[in-house]
Amino acid sequence: MPQKKNNPSWKYEEKYWESGFHYIAGVDEVGRGPLAGPVVAAAVIINTDSIYSDNWIHELRDSKQLTERKREQLAKIISRCCPHGFGIVSAQIIDQINIRHATLLAMKNAVISLDKKVDALLIDGRDGIESKLPQKAVIKGDSNSYSIAAASILAKVTRDRMMKEFDVLFPGYEFGKNKGYPTAQHRAALHKLGHTNIHRLSFKPVHDVLLERLSSR
Repeated sequence: MPQKKNNPSWKYEEKYWESGFHYIAGVDEVGRGPLAGPVVAAAVIINTDSIYSDNWIHELRDSKQLTERKREQLAKIISRCCPHGFGIVSAQIIDQINIRHATLLAMKNAVISLDKKVDALLIDGRDGIESKLPQKAVIKGDSNSYSIAAASILAKVTRDRMMKEFDVLFPGYEFGKNKGYPTAQHRAALHKLGHTNIHRLSFKPVHDVLLERLSSR
């Protein structure tokens, strides 16, 4: 089926299918940039039986290109129709091993948690993950691969739900709106209220506020 410009395709999956690999997992993460909350990764296998018959697949995009409502709709379908797994790495672990390694760990754990045998991996970004499986890193993979786009949607929806729950636990930071990203309101709340146990103390804006509050005591 012809692909519209800038939409995902099966190009990367097809290379594996032609080599005899059947179950290809797309892997993506969300949450590298926020000052608070975990990194969440998802791994998704889209069954080859449905790739040309299920219309929802051709609605898949990089999660950032979709509305929240559309992401929720697609996440519900992906969760029901596709084998999938998650990897979640907390702010404390991010502080211990840095955000890059935390991201790779989340993606590795997402693959490990898959509830179906997987033959090969398509990883969003420049880096591969620790795995014995054949894998390919795809720059802007969530815009170029249906499998990675599905993973990006599932990861985004899952993390957003977590941040809405944190918004109830930690009022005043507007986590439900900013999802932990460094908005002006979030930065102002940090200065006024201090950090929570889901803030990333190794990130400079949080670290600076921590030092500022300690020095003012």
